[in-house]
Amino acid sequence: MEQGEQPSRDYRRITRAIAFLNERQPAQPSLDAVADAAGLSPFHFQRLFRRWAGVSPKQYLQYLTVEHAKALLGASESVLGASYGTGLSGPGRLHDHFVAVNAVTPGEYRTGGAGLTLRWGVGDTPYGAALIALSPRGICALSFVDGASDEALTQLHAAWPNATVKHDAAAIDAARRRIIEATAGNGQVLVHLSGTNFQVSVWQALLTIPEGQLATYGGLAQAIDRPGSSRAVGQAVGRNAIAWLIPCHRVIRASGALGGYRWDRVRKQAMLARESARETSRQTRASA
Repeated sequence: MEQGEQPSRDYRRITRAIAFLNERQPAQPSLDAVADAAGLSPFHFQRLFRRWAGVSPKQYLQYLTVEHAKALLGASESVLGASYGTGLSGPGRLHDHFVAVNAVTPGEYRTGGAGLTLRWGVGDTPYGAALIALSPRGICALSFVDGASDEALTQLHAAWPNATVKHDAAAIDAARRRIIEATAGNGQVLVHLSGTNFQVSVWQALLTIPEGQLATYGGLAQAIDRPGSSRAVGQAVGRNAIAWLIPCHRVIRASGALGGYRWDRVRKQAMLARESARETSRQTRASA
């Protein structure tokens, strides 16, 4: 079985369970009911969570609550600014150490990718299928797709209007494998960012939010020394073209509410809960 395929199938069942919980949360549905919504027996549902998230369903569900999000915000905001400053002192190497950044210059941004050849394809990830695009300088797009990839491909052309775009399934499958390995702690991936100086500064700040922690739009604005620009920061976060690797899903509202996510709010819930579970497991192992 290809690495990443099983987690993606698991993810589809996870999202059905989360959607069911969102609808029935006041009633506090039983494990049997949630398992049934996911199309599994309670036994197999338990195994699914252990395999995909590393924790039991009961443990996982606590990471979906607003209370948990608020607690993470309290722990995270105080370190965001320091992390951002430290991260920028290195040569494009930021907090998520498996990601290294190549950013276009203002001149390159104005050319819209002229002279570049981008290769694209659709690959499987732990959070579902994604259109992945690759430039000679790194991954330049990762957009989750639920069904046809036409919209994501249109967005790729819009972001790099003067580049040559070619389908290359083999190259993208190799890139997908590198991403899976890097997120597991083995190796590194390069990302190629195309945006204004302000947008790039916001995306770099996103990389300083550690897995298992969260930030607010206001916190990001403070971190990049642009207090009062929360709205502009939010717009830049929303323009992020490289899902998962540039973790825009780790930004929520100051109230603890998740807010929107261009690749589906339930996916954002699943990503954050899984990351929190993984971080808790790491801390538990480290303290043992």
